[in-house]
Amino acid sequence: MDNLISKQDFLAWQPNYPNITETDPYYWELANTLAREAQKAGVRALVPDSVIKRMALCVTGYFQDIASDSGIWRSFIEANRALYGWSVPFHSIPEEYVDYELNREDVRFLVWYSLAMSYEDMRDIYPHDSKVLELADIWYEHLERIYEEAPAPESYNISRGLDFNDNDDSKEIYHLGQWLFLHCYLLTPAFALSLGEILSDPEIRKPENFSLLHDRLEQSMMQDPTGPLALFIPEWLYLILNGKLLKKKEENVGEEIHPYYKKFTKATDGKILAFFDTYESMNRFFIEKLGWEAGEEHLPMMKGSTDFVLMVNKHKGMLAARNVAKCIASPDNPYYDREYAESHAFELLSVRGLCPGDLLKVIFENNWLPDARFPGTDDTKLVADNHDFIARCYLQQYYHGD
Repeated sequence: MDNLISKQDFLAWQPNYPNITETDPYYWELANTLAREAQKAGVRALVPDSVIKRMALCVTGYFQDIASDSGIWRSFIEANRALYGWSVPFHSIPEEYVDYELNREDVRFLVWYSLAMSYEDMRDIYPHDSKVLELADIWYEHLERIYEEAPAPESYNISRGLDFNDNDDSKEIYHLGQWLFLHCYLLTPAFALSLGEILSDPEIRKPENFSLLHDRLEQSMMQDPTGPLALFIPEWLYLILNGKLLKKKEENVGEEIHPYYKKFTKATDGKILAFFDTYESMNRFFIEKLGWEAGEEHLPMMKGSTDFVLMVNKHKGMLAARNVAKCIASPDNPYYDREYAESHAFELLSVRGLCPGDLLKVIFENNWLPDARFPGTDDTKLVADNHDFIARCYLQQYYHGD
């Protein structure tokens, strides 16, 4: 069977690209071996070869990482523990799990992650889907057989000796940040949808506008979070180099209360959320309760939608969401519809722009999304236990962008 992954495709994922090291041929062959095993297991009938290739490169990158202890996977595990108290999303950790070494649960997560982030038709696939677990176990068993003999990949010594706060290291750290953002097995899959949004601009797609694409990617690297935890590149760099999350400076929001807050909470008896079934009822609220101009259709872009939620923040003002109220099990929401929510609540965690991040955080804090489950399953517990991670992974800057 021919190689699915070309040498050029493999090298593009390596930290020292375009240079070649002595261990690159070994890992290039490993990536192709994993791809061939996926094809033999029938995965080709489910996803295109291009997706198999990305999945194999992702898991090969993980194997290179742990074989050299470069710190990428280590940093992900430590961040999970700091944020959530567990090591790997979606999976219980058995006693035989060994930190920062080859583990079945790691491979199972990465197969799900690389598939869900790379292939739109399976974007919402259940992490415990039998097809995901079957392929992950095939790959894990192969990696386990070769784990002790695999050479340490020379190119993955990417962060040793670098000091996040040393100006003399700034050039190398910037180069590392570029690689993490665009080519790292762990971070890059989550950027796929954002990249698709960038490439949807017809001007950027023109060959003569390559510099425009470069500038847009550079801008995204500076401004957008990425990776399964939706951290910004400086946060990932600090995590990899220092082994802990970068402490964020406290926002100075000031003491001034937004005028919408006073009017809104007065109209709702102190509540920060208000629910409406129709555009017309929401527009009346704007006019009669907030004092907006009478006789006008306010927020006209929302006409034609239903099931609105308004939320007010003491300092930020007000936000509006549409087509989501029926999913929110707030005791103050008369439009909550459990049957509808069973089919659509997961979309609040996976569809970018549907539910504003600040509103989603309030929903999480109050456990108002009890019906969310991966499509085709009844497993609400998995989503409830991992809701913040799921939102970060799928929504990226739409959830964790400030």
